Formats: sequence, C-alpha cells, structure tokens
Amino acid sequence: MALEKNTFETITPSRFITFTFPNPSNSSSLLRVAVLDSPLQLTDSPRVAAMLVPNHRESDWIFSTESGHLQLLLSSPGISRLILIGSNQSADAHHSPPIYHRQDKNDTSCDEEVGVSLKLKPLLLALSPKCCFKFGIPEIPILCYEDNVVSSVVLERCVGSLVGEMVVEDVEIESGAEVSKREFRRRLRFKRLPNLVQTEVRIVPKTGFGFDCVEFGEIEFRLDNSVLVHPYLVPMVASLSLVGSCVEEQIRSGFRPKALCLGVGGGALLGFLSAHLGFQVMGVEADGEVLRVAKKYFGLEDGEHINVHVGDAIKFIEKLAFRVNGQTAGSIFADEVGDSSESCDMGDGNDVHTKFDVVLVDLDSSDAGDGIIAPPFEFVRKHVLLAAKSVLCDNGIFAINVIPPNRSFYTTMIREFREVFHELYEIDVGNGENFILIAVVSPVTSATSDCENSFLNKLRMVVSGAYLNSIKKI
Repeated sequence: MALEKNTFETITPSRFITFTFPNPSNSSSLLRVAVLDSPLQLTDSPRVAAMLVPNHRESDWIFSTESGHLQLLLSSPGISRLILIGSNQSADAHHSPPIYHRQDKNDTSCDEEVGVSLKLKPLLLALSPKCCFKFGIPEIPILCYEDNVVSSVVLERCVGSLVGEMVVEDVEIESGAEVSKREFRRRLRFKRLPNLVQTEVRIVPKTGFGFDCVEFGEIEFRLDNSVLVHPYLVPMVASLSLVGSCVEEQIRSGFRPKALCLGVGGGALLGFLSAHLGFQVMGVEADGEVLRVAKKYFGLEDGEHINVHVGDAIKFIEKLAFRVNGQTAGSIFADEVGDSSESCDMGDGNDVHTKFDVVLVDLDSSDAGDGIIAPPFEFVRKHVLLAAKSVLCDNGIFAINVIPPNRSFYTTMIREFREVFHELYEIDVGNGENFILIAVVSPVTSATSDCENSFLNKLRMVVSGAYLNSIKKI
C-alpha cells in the first residue's frame, strides 16, 4: 500500500507504520523503516529522533515489533516520534546468523554509521512533521542503542497460550567495570515485552576450559543456580530478614518455612528459596508452556519441596484464602473453590490449610500498550490484598516487585497497602526501575538474638549486606 504524501505531516498518537526504502549505501538492498508516534501528547513542538538497528539484530523483537519499538521510544525522554532504520531482514529470522556477535566498538562500523546517517538525512526530514520546520531545517538526532550483550544464541522459540511467543537464549554480557570480564547468562523473553528480561540465570562452561577460549556453539553450558543474577531477586530475598525470627523458630521446631510465589517464570527464585534457605515453596504460573520451558532450560524441579501450579494468580490466592480461613475475604471466586481443591497441595505432608510465612509476587502487566508495569493494575485491589494477608501467618510478610510507570501509581499502591497491612517497608533496587515493597501482618520483632539466629546468618551469606541494610520503613 502506497503512503500518502502528507502521512507524516502531523503527530498521531500511537500510530505505527513500517515500509521499505532503497538503501542509499547499497542499491541492491532495502532498508526497513518503522515510524512510531508517542502515545503521549508531549508538547506543541514535537521532537523527532532516529535510531539505527544494530547489524545482525534486525530480527530481535526489540527492533522488529511495535511493542519493542514503543519501549525504545518511552525510554527516550521528550521524543514524540522515533524512526527505526535497519536492514530489511526482520520479517524472516532465518536471515540472522544463528549466533550473534556484536561488532567491535573500535572497528570502522562507527564511521560507516556516520556516513549512513548523512545519506539518510533527506529521508528523516521527509518523515518529520511540518511543525518541526517552524524555525528552519531541524536537526534529527541519531540515537545509539547500547546494551551489555556481546553475543547470543537462540535455544528455542515457542508459544504460550497466555504469554504468546517467547524465546530462550544464551547470552554473553559485559559485567561490571571490567570490560574484559566474561559472564554468561540464560534468558527468557516474551515477544509482547521484548525489552524486559523475564528470567535470567547464570551459566558456566561444562568443561574445564577457561573463559577466554569459550564460544557459543563450541561447548556446552550448565546452570549455576548458586547465585541470583536478576537485579530485583536478591533484594526480594533480602526482605526475608523481616521475618527472620519467625522462620528461625520454625526451623528449630523441625518445620520448613513456607513461601508462596505468584509468578514463576524460569523458577530461579523458587529453586533458590528451597535449595539455599530451606523453604517449602508453592508457585503459581499463568501459562503452562512457561513452566515447561522453566523445567527444560532453567532447572525448575517440581517435587518434594517445590510445587508449581498453572492458574491465574489472583483467583488462586483467593481460593487459598477461602480454604485456609473458611471465608472468601472479599473473594468473587468462591463458587470455583471446589473445582480446584486437588491442585492446592503443598506437598511433603503440608496441606493448604497451613498458612505461609511469606508471599512473594513477581507479576507484570500483560498489556504491552501499558509499557513495562509491575504488578498489573488489577492486582492492587483491596480484596486481593485482603486475600493475600489472610493466607499469611501472624508474623508473615508480603513482598512484591514494583516497576511503577509513574509516581502516582506507586503512591496509590502504597495507600492501598496501608489500608490492609500493619507496616510497610521498601527496598530501592538501585537500577532506576525496580522497588521491592514489603508489607507485614504484625510489627516486626526480634525474639531471637541476631547472632544466634542461624537463618539470618545463612541469609547474610547469600544476600548482599547492602540490600539487608537498605530496608527502610515507609
């Protein structure tokens, strides 16, 4: 379909258009051009920017989908229209090499990009709205996309009934201040939010080779689940220090403390709680295909000390509340409780009538149009929070990963929590994105001396002291 001459003369919120254009640097190839206007009305004087898609990443959903394009735009403050330009290969993933290697930053590619940018200037001006020319010919900045991915290889692409398309990939990343240091990760990403890594675990070579000679495709890797590498999981585990005294008493009495995890993903958190901190864990994941991937690629084991269930997190916790307390705690799903009674077993002799020491929530919005938001809007409702509180023991805690789209969302969330829970605490993850909000059923006390608390001592060994010390009451 041919584009009208005046198509791009005005900003049209959320409009997304793609087309091909002759490559000015190579007459035998085409460029894919994607134009997205911001869903927000930012200013009467809109700003336009362009971004060149990194070579060999044209099929990456970050650059080839509208949802990925939207996140790139939203992460570029003040930009009303973002133009993505790359080789016309994104429609067919087979064009991309099986193993991606980032071009050396010191090679001539930077000079080539500058040359391409100059050749593309007439196109960029033609794609700019009329109002940008009010004071003459505008400058269209070329934004640079940078992340820490050095190389990557796709292990599997599959489709879940709820989350849609997903990809499992092994990646090499730069780590810390030492650019030469090599780190390898296994990741799970969803097409609906490709810029968000859903699960990330550390992997190491199976063989005894040093990291200097390791390359994807040459050797096999194994999981290293002794550490949590996803940025917000460690502070989420740090929140357990607030229930340390209660957990210690259970352990001394010969019982495993109990955790309910709403949102499983690859299962890194569940496995860590069970293997390193001795918890009996129940997990709830909305999509069965995600659980299959978690077991195949991320080491999730559904067995004696970990039980996972497929279901909607809100419905599940309200059913638990009904069964634990004999009442719905405001539930609108009471009539469904009997249908799933067989699926609420804790395993290892523990039934669902036993309350939890901790409920951990890691859920994000399923609507890509909302951007990256956690938790979903519908989770922050009084009847849901009441249900969560009712399945906690008297000294239990409720910890939730929060990615607020704006300050008002977080403020509203805190207000809702205050109406249900006794005290609130917060950990700033420090990445400019995540917060861990912690709600407690009863005032935090310490009946056991910290030095005598074996659980807290174990927690300090596996969690950074910086996060333990950064828990603040709000």
